[in-house]
Amino acid sequence: MRVSFQQNFRKKLLDWYQKYKRDLPWRRSRDPYAIWVSEIMLQQTQVATVIPYYERFLKKFPTIAALARAEEEEVLALWAGLGYYRRAKLLQRGARAVAERHGGRLPDDPEALRELPGIGPYTAGAIASIAFQRPSPLVDGNVVRVLARVFARKGHAKDARLQKEIWALAADLVDPKHPGDFNQALMELGATLCRVALPSCERCPVQGLCAARRDGDPEAFPESPPPQKTLRLQRAAAVALRGGSVLLVKPRAARWFQGLWGLPHEYCAEAPATEAALGECLRSHLGLALLRPQALPATTHAITQHRITTWAWSGEARGRLKAAGPYEEARFFTKKELAGAALPNFDRKVLAAAKLI
Repeated sequence: MRVSFQQNFRKKLLDWYQKYKRDLPWRRSRDPYAIWVSEIMLQQTQVATVIPYYERFLKKFPTIAALARAEEEEVLALWAGLGYYRRAKLLQRGARAVAERHGGRLPDDPEALRELPGIGPYTAGAIASIAFQRPSPLVDGNVVRVLARVFARKGHAKDARLQKEIWALAADLVDPKHPGDFNQALMELGATLCRVALPSCERCPVQGLCAARRDGDPEAFPESPPPQKTLRLQRAAAVALRGGSVLLVKPRAARWFQGLWGLPHEYCAEAPATEAALGECLRSHLGLALLRPQALPATTHAITQHRITTWAWSGEARGRLKAAGPYEEARFFTKKELAGAALPNFDRKVLAAAKLI
């Protein structure tokens, strides 16, 4: 890559960023921990969704030490609704590792950062460059799109060959004097102007350097990945009541929400899921039956390529509660406790349909 191209690209991009960057709460901080939290939350989640979670999380856990000593259930409860709960668990495991190995201070070296739980190449590059001003590259979906267009590189965004090329280009381009701002500018450009569809090329600060713009078809880069097949799942769920409290269970193993509380449920092969399947689950694993169960409106929820329809029934619980089979814990939550419980969104939708939250 020519030095003149590097310098021109850096200057145009940084000048644009200083003028047009969005005012986001994590950009007002140089605290490595706060930047780490923001980067984990922003993975596969939109900025507008993250902001209130980020602010609440740092208010509750303002330091690495505070997060390290917290109960996992506290962390998951604060994360509830943000999705991809494994991120929260790994973030806490990372905080504990920092407390044990590094005296509670995040290391500034990208390789040392990558040794921490939950920190991969992207997050290590983000923390090193933004918090510590280390000239470390980063690559996310926005960066892949911007650089694939600027250099007219073929392949779809998740293709290993293209990823390798983009990482090499990002490493060549990162500004040694302002690496944090440069990396954020690359991502900002992809998020705001160099969009997947209908990019605003006429407003792009590097349009004169962009090969895809010059060729007249920027949307051809990167190529669209092969479509994922949508998997449709059906489940039956119980809103089991006792004296105004609601039964929640914690599974021994869960496909998506390990460690979270949830409604008792059973996945079914056919639609609609049946009350009979749910009744057998309650009897066998919880020692309960629903008295005069009332059907609730069906709810739907998407997790990656899965589309989950929940058919739920509400009723007074009868029987002596136990936790067996797939459940390691089961207890009734008051409405006040329910509000602070770590619950997945598809169960929150059911409880909202039952007018309990």
